[in-house]
Order: sequence, then C-alpha cells, then structure tokens
Amino acid sequence: MFKRLAVTALLVGLAGTAQAETYRIDPSHSSIGFSVRHLAISKVKGNFNEFSGTIQFDPRDTSLWAAEVVIQTQSVDTRDPGRDNHLRTDDFFNAVEYPTMTFKSTKVKPGKKGTFELIGDLTIRDVTKPVTLKVEILGTVIDPSGVQRVGFSAGTTINRLDYGVKWSKTLEAGGLIVGQDVDITIDIEAEMHIEEQ
Repeated sequence: MFKRLAVTALLVGLAGTAQAETYRIDPSHSSIGFSVRHLAISKVKGNFNEFSGTIQFDPRDTSLWAAEVVIQTQSVDTRDPGRDNHLRTDDFFNAVEYPTMTFKSTKVKPGKKGTFELIGDLTIRDVTKPVTLKVEILGTVIDPSGVQRVGFSAGTTINRLDYGVKWSKTLEAGGLIVGQDVDITIDIEAEMHIEEQ
C-alpha cells in the first residue's frame, strides 16, 4: 500500500511540474499574410513584415500548447506604396492609433495526426473577437547551430467588418470594391528559447 502511495505521489509531482518549452518566432523564416477580394473578381494579397511572438510547445502534451503574437500594423505590405499608405489610415488599420494587432490563444483542440485547432482572441483596432486557426505541424528539427526548431502552417478567415475595418465602395453592377472576408495565412518557424543564467 505504501508503495502505491509513493508511486501515486511521484506521478502527481511529475504532472505538476510538466511544462512546455518556449519557442520564439523567427521572423526571417516566417510570414503572416492575407488576401481579400477586389472588385469581386480577383484577390489582392499582402503581408505584415514586422511581428514577434512566442509559442509554448510540447509534442507529447497538446494541453500545454499556447501562442501569443504581436503584429505591427504599420508594416503592412501589398507591393503598392499608395495602397499600403491607405491601409494605414483610419479607413482600415489606423496604424497611428492602433499600432499593433494581437493574437493570444485560449484553447487547443487536437485533430487528425499533425493537425489541430488553435482557438484564441484576435484584437484589431482594439476590438477583440474569438477566432479558430486550423494548424498543421510541419515538423521539428535541430538546426546546424544546435538549436531546436519547430514549424507550423495555419489559416483562418475573418470578416473585417467585425473589427471596425469598414471602408469600401459599391460597384455600379453590385458587389464591393473590397470584400468583407479576409483569408489569413500564417507560416511560422520558431526556435527554442533558452533562458540565460
């Protein structure tokens, strides 16, 4: 009986100390992009060039996973300076008043092998709404410098009107110049962060 109690106490102790490793997003090997319908006949794509974040990851325990990302709205890039400047105004992101967009996960739902749903709060223009990212784990590897890395690919679709991004004009034939639904695509490579002693 005492042996059983000792084993149980050990297992409880191990469970209590379990924690995921912290990974930092490597922006030079990652991308956060979006696409939106234009004139109801095509899609315009863009990226945010400045972002940062951390990921809590343990391949053995999805309940420990978490992610936080901060995106600089001023860094929007659609390969058209005039359009980018318009996107930075109050018609869209208002980058002066709202310099960042953020995502903070709240829950993980495991899916089929190598996939899961990451549920969290997305904040744009100080409006926070829940979103669900469909995520695929691309793999883990130790790089030539001996640093552990992990890769993910994710995506979701949001309605920009939900976040107060309401500018558009209606075409004479019907339809919007800028669509309401925005497809978000995320490709992340993150490296394990080792606390300096």
